[in-house]
Amino acid sequence: MRLKIGTRGSSLAIAQSQWIKNKIESRYPDVSVELTRIKTKGDKLIDSPLSKIGGKGLFVKEIEEALLRKDVDLAVHSIKDVPAEVPDGLCLPVFPEREDPRDAFISKEYASVSDLPEGASIGTGSLRRSSQLLNIRPDLKIIPLRGNVDTRLKKLESGDMQAIILAAAGLSRLGLSAVITQLLSIDAFLPAIGQGALGLEVRQGDDRLLEALNFLNHRPTELAVRAERAFLKRLEGGCQVPIAGYGIKEGSNIILTGMVAGLDGKRIIRDEVKGAEDRPEDLGILLAERLLRSGADEILAGVYGK
Repeated sequence: MRLKIGTRGSSLAIAQSQWIKNKIESRYPDVSVELTRIKTKGDKLIDSPLSKIGGKGLFVKEIEEALLRKDVDLAVHSIKDVPAEVPDGLCLPVFPEREDPRDAFISKEYASVSDLPEGASIGTGSLRRSSQLLNIRPDLKIIPLRGNVDTRLKKLESGDMQAIILAAAGLSRLGLSAVITQLLSIDAFLPAIGQGALGLEVRQGDDRLLEALNFLNHRPTELAVRAERAFLKRLEGGCQVPIAGYGIKEGSNIILTGMVAGLDGKRIIRDEVKGAEDRPEDLGILLAERLLRSGADEILAGVYGK
C-alpha cells in the first residue's frame, strides 16, 4: 500500500510530515509513504502581512484541493493555520500529541521582553503577538516579520531588530530550541488557537485510512483543540484580529482560556471556563459568548468595520 501526504514545502512543514511518515511506516511496515510538496498562496505571498491578504486558509487551501481531487491521501497541517471551517468532503479527525504551545522570545542581547530597552524593535508577523506585546510594553516598535523559521532568524541576525517572537513548537521540531532566549508564560502571553498541535486531514468516508491513522490521535490534545477551534469559529475569527485561546484537559474536565484584543494592545478581554470533556465544542462557544458580552463584540466590529 502507498500513501501520499500533502504538505507545504517549508523546512518545518517537511519535518512535521516526515515525522508522521516515520510513525506510519514504523506501525505498518508494508505501507510506503511519500511526501507531495504543494505550494500554497501563503507561501507565494511572502512580502505582505497575513492580516492584509486574508488569513483564512492561506496555508491549506491548495492542499485541501489536492485532497479532494485525490492527488494526495492525507494532509499534515499546523492546526493554527487551519480555518475553523473545514471544506465539505473533508474532515480533521486525528491530532497527535501537542508540542509546547508557548511563544518563544529570541534575542542576541536581551534575556527577556522586560529587558528590552525603551523603543526597541521586535519582529513578529502575528497581530495576536503584537497586541500582547504592546499591552505590556507599549513603547516597543513592532516590525512585520514573514517567511520561514530560517528567514526570520536571519533577519534577527541582520541587526534590524533587537528580538523576534516565534512558536516554540516549530523551533523544537527543527532542532533549534537552543536559540530560545525566553519561553513566554501562557498566563501572560496566550498562544494562537491550536499552537503546537498538528492535525491530519482526510477525505470523509475514507474509513480504512481513518482507522489506520487512529493510533496517532492523542485524546487530550484532540479535546483541547476542538474546544479552541469552536471558540474561534463562534468569534468568526481570522488573521485580521488578535484572538488567542488555549485549552488543557484536567481530569475529566477541560479548562479553556480565551482572549480578544484591540490592535494597539490597549484593550484585552480575557476569560476562562471549565467544563466536562465530553462537550468541548460547547465549552468553546460558551467562552466566546462570555467574551462577546464583555466587549469583544465591540473590538471585532471595529476591526472588521461592522
